[in-house]
Parts: sequence; structure tokens; C-alpha cells
Amino acid sequence: MYKLSKKSLAKLEEVHPHMQELVKATIGLTTIDFGISEGMRTKERQQLLFDQGKSQIMNSRHLTGHAVDIYAWKDGAVSWDFLDYEVINIAFSHASVRLSIPYIWGGSWKTFKDGPHFELMWGE
Repeated sequence: MYKLSKKSLAKLEEVHPHMQELVKATIGLTTIDFGISEGMRTKERQQLLFDQGKSQIMNSRHLTGHAVDIYAWKDGAVSWDFLDYEVINIAFSHASVRLSIPYIWGGSWKTFKDGPHFELMWGE
């Protein structure tokens, strides 16, 4: 079983309590370790990511604390292999059902697949 680092927990403090709960439950279920690379974002940071083509929208759920980006940690290094994020998403899915906290995975989007991105449903 994996645990979130102090750095990841600090980034998680800024986001919505339901997202905190979902991430904390997921880390205990996943078979691939992960950390939080980004939680809450400023408008300036969002603009920068938009300008760099790393985001396609300006009304990101990161701006309201309803989203996190993660990084997979595998074999002692960060992994950007999409399959690793699919595995982590399965753990998110199990945690979501257990907690009754619905979420959206960026890896399931039709365009601009964003494997590291997880956000709460808009009703949250």
C-alpha cells in the first residue's frame, strides 16, 4: 500500500474536500504509486499552460480546486506511460464507488487525452 508524500499532501490541502477524500482513498487502492503534481491553480498559471498548449481551456477545474494532476511513480522514476494512468484510474474508480464521489478522468476525453488529470463532476 502506498502513501502520499508530504509535498503531495500539501498540494492536496488546497483542493475541494471531496477531491482530497477521493485521492487519499485511491492511494490506498492503487497498484501504481502516484503523487500530486498540481492542485489549485492561479489564473496566471492557467493562462501560461493554455499558451503552451498544455491546456485547451481557460475555465479549468483547477482554478476552483476541483481537479488534481498526478504523476505515476514507477521503478524509482516518474512515468508518463498512459497505461500506468489507466491502472491508477481503475483505483480512482473503485474509490469513487466506495465513497459515492463521482469524478471525471482526463484520459477518457475524446480529444486532448490527459491521463494525469482527475476532476470532480461539475455538480460537486
